[in-house]
Amino acid sequence: MERRLTTVLAVALVLLAAPEVGGQSMRIGIIDFYGLRQVSETQARSALAVKEGDTILMAGDARLVESEHRLSLLPGVLSAHLNLVCCDGGSGIIYVGIEEKGASILHFREGPQDRVRLPAGVLQAGSEFSRALMAAVKRGDAAEDHSKGYALMHDPTARAIQERFIEHARDLTQLRDVLRHSSDAEHRALAAQILGYAANKRDVIEDLVYGMSDPSESVRNNAMRALVVIAHAPSASPCQTLTIPVEPFIGLINSPVWSDRNKATLALMELSESRDPELLSTLRSRAIVPLVEMARWKSEGHAMPALMILGRIGDQSDEGVQAAWMRGEREAVISAALKRR
Repeated sequence: MERRLTTVLAVALVLLAAPEVGGQSMRIGIIDFYGLRQVSETQARSALAVKEGDTILMAGDARLVESEHRLSLLPGVLSAHLNLVCCDGGSGIIYVGIEEKGASILHFREGPQDRVRLPAGVLQAGSEFSRALMAAVKRGDAAEDHSKGYALMHDPTARAIQERFIEHARDLTQLRDVLRHSSDAEHRALAAQILGYAANKRDVIEDLVYGMSDPSESVRNNAMRALVVIAHAPSASPCQTLTIPVEPFIGLINSPVWSDRNKATLALMELSESRDPELLSTLRSRAIVPLVEMARWKSEGHAMPALMILGRIGDQSDEGVQAAWMRGEREAVISAALKRR
């Protein structure tokens, strides 16, 4: 069971928003929703300009923009966010986030304005890794090793680039400067990613938490992803126990942006493993609704972390939750959590 959970975690971490790759297309296997309170899924699905089984361009398909516009016209909808995600069984996923009128709105800090940038060599490594990562994910090779507190992929091409990140992470001063002050979100996102490869994790937790309030979803995604891997890695000794604050993740689990929810849920699955009563009480009161809708998503890699948290809220063992999952009994886990609400 533990191996299965570790595999699901790795898949959930690596499944990613599809980059803009000119000319390439992807078949849509799943369309799932979140944020629906007053609007029904039937209404939302009918407003889309794309459906499951369609082939969609990975670079700026006009149907995604048209779908967001149509959804924003539905009564009670403030805005809509569509995310194309790669890959589940070789097919893409579209996550449709609805921000309804009257819902709590997240506020992020203003973007920095300085011209500080990463060196060309670091930026080149980031571009090479993005291409290698996408190729590996499309082949189904999403396995990662987190034992050292940073991600090393099984795919040899991607792994070799990540090993270069370890060298780049030695210049923490430069990375921090870019993360906090660069006006270029691409550079800030790469700085957040490479900070996760620092030798001393305690030195960079504050920086990564700071990145979670960035106005760019890519920066927030990379900062949270690094923190998830740090939280998941085994400690060499009790004195190396690291404290990662939970409050920023609880806020982002209610975000209309898919990557915010995805990484926040993964982090909270790790941070709730000790079953701290105060954390579980907070999740029960402030996060149970988004957790339930995510636990019902069709993609196993994305649904399992939310279901695991719900199992802990419902005072069920992790082994019991995984057994229920294997039996196709997600609703039993969800029901038990809702009874403790």
